[in-house]
Amino acid sequence: MPKKYSKCFVTVGTTRFDLLAEYITSTSVLQALREIGCEELTFQIGNSAINPEEFEKEGIKLSLYRFKDSIQEDINNADVVISHAGAGSCLEALEAHKPLLVVINEELMDNHQLELAEQLQVDGHLYYCTCDTLESTLKTVDFNLLTPLPKSNCSLFVKYLDDVFKVKST
Repeated sequence: MPKKYSKCFVTVGTTRFDLLAEYITSTSVLQALREIGCEELTFQIGNSAINPEEFEKEGIKLSLYRFKDSIQEDINNADVVISHAGAGSCLEALEAHKPLLVVINEELMDNHQLELAEQLQVDGHLYYCTCDTLESTLKTVDFNLLTPLPKSNCSLFVKYLDDVFKVKST
């Protein structure tokens, strides 16, 4: 039986990503989310043009807000995270070992976010899409196939510095 993702968290970080806000709250994307089990959607809308509010649509309870001091609690409470491709947002979700779908903002001029998302998808840590492919991606991806981001190993960095500076351990 496929895993149910009853709680979804969506974030645009500190940016304005009106197109994602429009798509996430659209009937077709909400229906796709419902198909994977979504019952509650918390959406950090940043500076997007839509209003922060709570409502129900397509059988999903939506709670929209602009900013909080930290989104970590929302990430931790989520079964799946949908995010813009900002490095901070991606790493927060991946470090919390949450299935992650990144939506690329194609309106950005220098789209370094695409490079990050592509590499993390190649490495099997997340899926990425555009707003136009969000609905179809939700219907086809299998979040169970994702590989958790490995924990960082600080001792490797220390060993590297020791090797560079020729420090001998006692």
